[in-house]
Amino acid sequence: MSVIRVGFDMDGVLADFAAAFREVEKRLFGAASTVVADAPEVEARQDESAARQGVAIETRRRRDAIWKAIRETPDFWTTLKPHDPGAVRRIYDLMIRRGLEVVFITQRPSTVGQTVQRQTQLWLRQQGFDLPSVLVIGGSRGAAAAAVRLDYHVDDSPQNCLDIVSDSRARPILIVPEPDPVTEATAKHLQIGMARSIAQALDILEHALNGRGPQAGLLDKLSRIVGRK
Repeated sequence: MSVIRVGFDMDGVLADFAAAFREVEKRLFGAASTVVADAPEVEARQDESAARQGVAIETRRRRDAIWKAIRETPDFWTTLKPHDPGAVRRIYDLMIRRGLEVVFITQRPSTVGQTVQRQTQLWLRQQGFDLPSVLVIGGSRGAAAAAVRLDYHVDDSPQNCLDIVSDSRARPILIVPEPDPVTEATAKHLQIGMARSIAQALDILEHALNGRGPQAGLLDKLSRIVGRK
């Protein structure tokens, strides 16, 4: 029997990067929030996209200052709070119980201190996952999923899930915390599983694992059931 491989995105799925971003912004500029807390993987593309979209100079200045402070914070990625304090431990228990291979995938920028991989591993250990496998990438999430032969991947980025559908055989489960008709309609059309939280995504995954392997119809059906909760 082949081993089932499952991938998990970090920020927005397991780690609450947005809250940490806001804390840095508040420390630098006060309580008012004017900068979108994009996922770390988007940071490298922000300068070009902001210029194209005509984003205000002040907003760009704030964003750059926030990211400068993040990069200068020793081992910043070890300081984040979890979205769900029990999620990482639940993933670990599921891995042991079902004999899964689990890979945590991230595109975090480097900071002062240890490498992104090491910081991420330390954070996962703090949350209850022993000997975590962390893959730090710089390109398509779909290509990474194909390279490590994932069967499932949990992510909060619609673009990452589209890349996975296009470039790999993995079945993505997209976390959509708030109702988003456009994203949800696209996900259903592409038979991407959906959940409101990491806990619900793990419910979907456990149900899928009780079947006979990655099945798009099963993920779609389960995500609709979860969405009605």
